[in-house]
Amino acid sequence: MSEQLTTAEVDTQTGDDTVEVETAQQQLDDQAAKGADEASAKDESGAQEDPLDTEGDIAADYLEELLDIADLDGDIDTYAEGGRAHVSIVTDSEVLVGKDGEVLDALQELSRLAVMTETGHRSRLMLDIAGHRERRRKELQVLAHDAIAEVKTSGEAVRMTPMNPFERKIVHDAVAAAGLVSESEGVEPKRRVVVLPAE
Repeated sequence: MSEQLTTAEVDTQTGDDTVEVETAQQQLDDQAAKGADEASAKDESGAQEDPLDTEGDIAADYLEELLDIADLDGDIDTYAEGGRAHVSIVTDSEVLVGKDGEVLDALQELSRLAVMTETGHRSRLMLDIAGHRERRRKELQVLAHDAIAEVKTSGEAVRMTPMNPFERKIVHDAVAAAGLVSESEGVEPKRRVVVLPAE
């Protein structure tokens, strides 16, 4: 018949070993608790919003207040793309676009300022209203391809009309994709893209 020992008998037989086992168990419990705390902290930091999403949310809140004050209708969409926060006001009204997008550009700067005030970091946020920037992007790509074709045919540089930084970047990207070189010349607001022949 096998012998069974009670906890009290084990304690009596092991003497100081019991204290050591209890101490080891306490250390294991402490390590487990510490690991759980670290995992919890990691989960909380992992659950933090992406900085670009935060920028988009701040700008969206700012623009929503502006729409309310101006009593204008519009839905606001936000997304992140190309390392930038993008905010788009979906509306049929061109009031907030202005002539050649001047009001849109001003609102974009104000939105960036609102983000910087809230986060303490400079923002590269892009704002579009009533699809103006998307339409302009397509127009500029056509103009860029025309300039590229002319440079390839004539072998001479082509100077394009003055553009804002957003527009120039679209042209520079199209020129680079075509294997040619471009540079900007002039001073704002008359700064323009010059498309150069390949060397």
